[in-house]
Order: sequence, then structure tokens, then C-alpha cells
Amino acid sequence: MSPDTPGTLDLDKLFAARLHAARVRPYLATALFALHTVESRLVPTMAVDRHWRCYVSRAFVDRTPVEELAGVWVHEVSHLLRDHHGRSDRVAREHALTGPAERLRMNIAADCEINDDAFGDGLVRPEGAVEPVSLGLPEGELMEDYLRQFRLGPHTQNLAWLDCGSGADGLEREWDLGPDGAHGLSAQERDAVRFRVAHGITGRPGNASKGWQRWADEAFHPPQPWQELLGAAVRSAASGPGAGEDYTYGRPSRRSAGVPDVVLPSLRRRPPRVSVIIDTSGSVSDTELGSALLEVAAISRAVGGRRDLVTVLSCDAAARVVQPLCRAEGISLVGGGGTDLRSGFARALRAQPRPDVIVVLTDGQTPWPGTRPPCRTVVGLFPRQQSARSWDEDDPDYVPDSPPEWARVVVIGSAPAAR
Repeated sequence: MSPDTPGTLDLDKLFAARLHAARVRPYLATALFALHTVESRLVPTMAVDRHWRCYVSRAFVDRTPVEELAGVWVHEVSHLLRDHHGRSDRVAREHALTGPAERLRMNIAADCEINDDAFGDGLVRPEGAVEPVSLGLPEGELMEDYLRQFRLGPHTQNLAWLDCGSGADGLEREWDLGPDGAHGLSAQERDAVRFRVAHGITGRPGNASKGWQRWADEAFHPPQPWQELLGAAVRSAASGPGAGEDYTYGRPSRRSAGVPDVVLPSLRRRPPRVSVIIDTSGSVSDTELGSALLEVAAISRAVGGRRDLVTVLSCDAAARVVQPLCRAEGISLVGGGGTDLRSGFARALRAQPRPDVIVVLTDGQTPWPGTRPPCRTVVGLFPRQQSARSWDEDDPDYVPDSPPEWARVVVIGSAPAAR
């Protein structure tokens, strides 16, 4: 049937727009051609679902120039590449945001993240495209940042029509074909598309905007949810075999019944003792020391809130005073010299009773103990750029050793979401 026949979708025009989009944004070509087109009368313009189907309104295609349609193609595939549906679902769970109104707000915030640097350089801005400046918001931020900065109201009432589909905000629509519908991509196929796009951007970084370059970097090196990982690492170490275990006669062992006239002690689990060593050397910034104090409070919560079982030791080249945890903000961190955390380990292990877990918060520019301590060790590592090789003025070629294999390492300070 001819594309000029009334009532049919003009696929020639639609696909010409996609080809134009791929020519001006070649690093997105793999993603653009991975989308499967579905005509729908229920879609106001164009929309995507999380399975990489693109739903298209025939009337919208008819009235929109090819150059603007190319911009819409790029916009819609950007929602999928940046996982806006998954991120919206996480925000909704964390903040109990339900209903179409909140999902519209997420769609607007996601559009702001995309549109601040999507157009120009051969790509025409589609009519009605939402940009941060139109809402009085700064450019260059993430969807999650924008969500905190605006609410629905008079300044957004002209955006009530906006609907980029479940691929933008995670809320399924009546037109969605769902996971079992035809022509959807599997999770592995979606990841493969993202990987190829990220590889194309990092291979020729000068062709992509700063936002896309940052997204590509984090696609290859996804940030760790470090607060969760650090808490989980401490809990795992504290609950492992041998940690927080001791014999007690307060409750005789069940095996005593088999040994008349003998009372055997039972093995009981007590709350674990945690010693926190904070690196206060000159290579650790004040901001990082502030983060370390916040982590001390989180470590206390991870072991059940027993502050009397958590001690804090500041250490540079020498171990300082061991302080019991009362309040994190009341701990004085003394140091500022060179770094040798081995003295901190030795001081912590001399304590009576001995700790069940040692947590080290450091930038890693230190010698490490040559032997494994007789307790579990978790290292919270402040990240350093590869160019920041040395803090040893006497040896400019010094490269610090990596944390030992017997320590559980968590990188502190990674961002929670990829753009």
C-alpha cells in the first residue's frame, strides 16, 4: 500500500528522519536502528517502552518536518539508553511516589536531563521540547536532581500532554505490548546496545556532548552504591564465622546432658566490636574526613546501633588516641603528616577486648600489614585519579600498593546514577 494512502503511517518520512538522526549523531546509530516501530493512535507524538519499541502517532508524523522528527528519534532513544524507566522506578520506591502526576514529573525531569545539550550541530530542536531553562532550572544535571527542584503547577500546566511512554518514566501504558509482545529486546540485547553506543562514544569522544561522554564513561565503569556496599560489607564481616562469638556458662551447652556431672559452656554470639581507623594524613582532604565521620555513624547502625562497641582511631604515620564512639561530630581527627596505617592496625589489635572487625577509611596511599590480621577487615577507599600518583615528596615515582586481598574493599564517593 502506498504511504500516501489515507490512514497509513508514512514510514518513508519516519525512517528518513531516523537516517538523518543517525548521520548527525553517528554514535547513536546502533540504538536508533534497534528500535522497532509500532503505530498507535493512543500516542500523542512518539513514545517508547522499556523493551525498545517506539510507538508513533500517524498524525504527528504527517505534520512534523523530517528535521524535527530526527530530533524526536534522538530524544526517545536517549530515555532508553539512560535507563530513565529503571531510575524512575527506583525513585518511586524510595520516595513512595505513585500515580500519573508523579510519573509526569519524572518524565519532565528526564526530558530536562536529555534536552539541555541534545540539539544543535545538525539536529533541530523539536517544537515544544522541554529544556531546563524553560522551568528556571540549571543545565547539566540529572533527572534525580531536577525532581528535587520543581513541582507541578502553573509553570508546568502546558506540559500535561507530554508522554514519552513507559520507557521514560516506568509506568506502563495501555498501548504497551509488554514483555511478551513481538519485537521487544531482551535484557541482554538491551545491554549489548548500550555497550556498543558507549564504545562508540569513548572511541571518538570529540563527537559527543559532555553529557553523553559522562554517560559512556559510567556505562563502562558503573558507580558502586557505596553506602549500601560499605554497610553490607561491615554487616557481613561482623556476622561471619568467629566474629562476635564467645563461650558462656550462663547457658550450659546441650552436650552437657551426655557428660554427667560436667557443665560445658555454650557458644553464644555477642554483638561484634568494631575498630574504625581513619586516615588523617595530608593526602586526605577535609571533605573526605567529613565523609569518614558520617561513615562512622553508618557503621554504628550496621552493627545494631551499639556505640559502646565502636571505637575510632585517627592515624597518619602514627596511631593517635583511641576514642569510644559517642557522637560522630564529637570525634577529633588528629594528623596531617605522612601515611602508615600499619601502626593503626597494631594499635587496634592491642585493644582489650580485641575487635572482631577493623574498618579502614583511607585514600589507600599507605603501606599495608604484611600478614592478615586475626579479624575481618573492610577498607573504605577514597578514590584517586590515575594522575595523582604520589604523595611522597622524597620519591616522585612512588605508587602505593593496592589494598591486600584479605580486605573487603568498597570505593567511597561514587555517584548513584548514570547520566
